[in-house]
Amino acid sequence: MTDTPNVLWIMADQLRFDYLSCYGHPHLKTPHIDALAARGVRFTNTYVQSPVCGPSRMSAYTGRYVRSHGSTWNGMPLRIGEPTLGDHLREAGARAVLVGKTHMTADAEGMAWLGIDPTSEIGVRASECGFEAFDRDDGLHPDSPRQQWSAYDDYLVAHGYESNNPWGDFANSGLDEDGELLSAWLLKNSRLAANVPEEHSETAYMTDRAMEFMEQATADGRPWMCHLSYIKPHWPYIVPAPYHDMYDESHIVPPVRSEDEKDTDHPLVKAYQQARVCQSFSRDHVREHVIPAYMGLIKQLDDNLGRLFAWMDEKGLSENTIIAFTSDHGDYMGDHWMGDKDFYHEIAVKVPLIIADPRPQADSTRGGVSDALVEMIDLAPTFMNALGCKPKPHVIEGRDLTPLLHGEPGFARTYAISEHDYHWSDMARTLEQKQEDAHTKMIFDGRWKYIRCEGFRPVLFDLETDPSEVHDLGASQTPEHIAVRERMEAALLDWATRHHTRITATPAVLERQKKAAETGILIGFWDEAEYHAATGIRFEDLEPVGR
Repeated sequence: MTDTPNVLWIMADQLRFDYLSCYGHPHLKTPHIDALAARGVRFTNTYVQSPVCGPSRMSAYTGRYVRSHGSTWNGMPLRIGEPTLGDHLREAGARAVLVGKTHMTADAEGMAWLGIDPTSEIGVRASECGFEAFDRDDGLHPDSPRQQWSAYDDYLVAHGYESNNPWGDFANSGLDEDGELLSAWLLKNSRLAANVPEEHSETAYMTDRAMEFMEQATADGRPWMCHLSYIKPHWPYIVPAPYHDMYDESHIVPPVRSEDEKDTDHPLVKAYQQARVCQSFSRDHVREHVIPAYMGLIKQLDDNLGRLFAWMDEKGLSENTIIAFTSDHGDYMGDHWMGDKDFYHEIAVKVPLIIADPRPQADSTRGGVSDALVEMIDLAPTFMNALGCKPKPHVIEGRDLTPLLHGEPGFARTYAISEHDYHWSDMARTLEQKQEDAHTKMIFDGRWKYIRCEGFRPVLFDLETDPSEVHDLGASQTPEHIAVRERMEAALLDWATRHHTRITATPAVLERQKKAAETGILIGFWDEAEYHAATGIRFEDLEPVGR
């Protein structure tokens, strides 16, 4: 144990919080993640700042809300100059290293406008969301060209899995009984075994790469944060043997949905339900094909984490590494007649969060559970604190979780916020919503979840009386519900009007402004005597500061 621990930040993509045994899944056993919770703190109320990969991750990587950093959807570049966790850690002499996915798009136009060479050190850091990319892997679409950022394709080819698209043809496809290649982009093929042995799958590969980084980092000697960002269990839903047939229909939890939800009068919610992915996952045979594969991907992830944690124990890394495990959002899987993510029910916007801090100060909370209201942006200041960064309240909007990890007072939050820009979607086209109006915001106080839908009435859930969120109270005329909606709308306005763009307001700048206001700005003084009485400085002793 040293004074400055390292940080291993594990993120699974599209992992529901309730698909882990330590969060209550009745059939899917995840002993290695459970063991991590037993030596750390398991948080039960952690919310992402957007229920979509890109903006959720950009909030996590900046410690700032979506309205602040401006990357509102996948493919929306994080603007050049936006400070990131990696930038802050480097100032403190620590490395911020990526192994896996960021879903970040570089601001090429911004760099060109400022004359920044994308191949320069500054350009490369900005293009990688502030990380030092040890091995980046954002996955592909069916018609994508060969990956340019990850070595995984080359790895597959080196092991004999050669094609124009090894990621798609091997890791994300299967073979039928006649040996025909079938893509997992089609949900009907989800129950096939992936066309690659488990040890060469993406999850195993990224686990190996994280070990390689940590082995090298030990020799380097500098403190580090490694962001091990798995691309699974995100779609395409397919998993290698033996995980592909570990689960079947008998292990599927019934969907959480009601006929009242299906008969909603809310135009936006109805448009969601009519979108292709939601129509698909509302069909039972789709759920029966996909969910066993989804469960297999999570079981594979847990087994690989067990392998990683055992290796860290053997190498002596566990005793000096804070391990955080989380997800960027959940997955509807047919609940509420919906699929994928993009809205604000618990299974989409609430994520697992487990933090195991090996330092003695955390002994009192080891194995504990916290129901504190936590946001994903809280991880950035928590890691900054651990790695010796000074607080930056003018930049970071998250709150340091260290008091909760060490059993100390000092952490409190009244609301959690999440945002979504749906201008690109089936919903916007169906409703003919303009880009500037196609957005929603959620505010949650631990009981009441209020969703502001621009151009439409709000959605409101009472999680105390309706934990399954099947009764929308957004149109209720009950006095209590009217009062709650007014209070939550006011709270959302209060949040929206707070300072959030003063990222240049460093302590030095603020001190200089204060000094100027106290002693250097002469507007309003009548004469020398009045100036001396107010400031304690004789006017004739003033010296020019500079022009």
